[in-house]
Amino acid sequence: MNRNLIIDVGVHTGQDTEFYLKKGFRVVGIEAHPDIYESTKNRLNSYIENGQLTLLNIAVSPKDEPVTFYANLDRSFWGTTSVDWARKGESSFGTRSIEMTVEGRRFENILEKFGIPYYLKVDIEGADILCIKALRQFHTKPQFISIESTKASWSALLEEIALLKELGYQKFKAINQAKVLKQVCPSPAREGEYIAHEFEFGASGLFGEETPDIWLSESEVIKVYKRIFLNYKLFGINGIFYQISVGKMLLDIFGIKEPWYDTHASL
Repeated sequence: MNRNLIIDVGVHTGQDTEFYLKKGFRVVGIEAHPDIYESTKNRLNSYIENGQLTLLNIAVSPKDEPVTFYANLDRSFWGTTSVDWARKGESSFGTRSIEMTVEGRRFENILEKFGIPYYLKVDIEGADILCIKALRQFHTKPQFISIESTKASWSALLEEIALLKELGYQKFKAINQAKVLKQVCPSPAREGEYIAHEFEFGASGLFGEETPDIWLSESEVIKVYKRIFLNYKLFGINGIFYQISVGKMLLDIFGIKEPWYDTHASL
């Protein structure tokens, strides 16, 4: 494991990547959308030139071959290689997507080339699990991992946690991403260098030992997710209140929106 390396899978506009770079880490970033990749590459070019950042224009895929990428025209951070994920965005949120062909790469090959990172951040709508499964092929694992926890089904959520446990992860956190804007970098820093940083909407936020709240066991984090899934069932886009016209109106009035969570894990 390279303690100075972070792999950011799902760079998008680079706000997470830039945070890691400013904290002094070397970063390998992966972004599938060609236009977003070029924009982010230009913005962070100084880090590329000094060798601190390697940016790859690929999609994580089960095979090393071209893959269809569904670029979301309304919410660019929802780009995905999963047709089911793309269709869900269209049916549930009224978003539009276009298809494009991009280079696909097995995540095992990325790890073989660049090494096992200290922290692995994965946010690639509907395909996070591919990166986690790839770690089965390696004796060494990242000290920390974060993935966007699934909302698809309770069994899928349990599968994610069981896979992390299988890989040797013992401590977990469920981080409410809607609260990332309120996160404050601790001083002195517990990860990398201290920087005064304000997180923007959509950022993954703090990582490792700087994440808020205490680490939980597998059983404890499952209890937390039981409450979260109850929240989805009541207030989510497919929840009970949202399906009733009066309920939807009240949710909109009080600004109650469906939350989303990242699962953080530590060895």
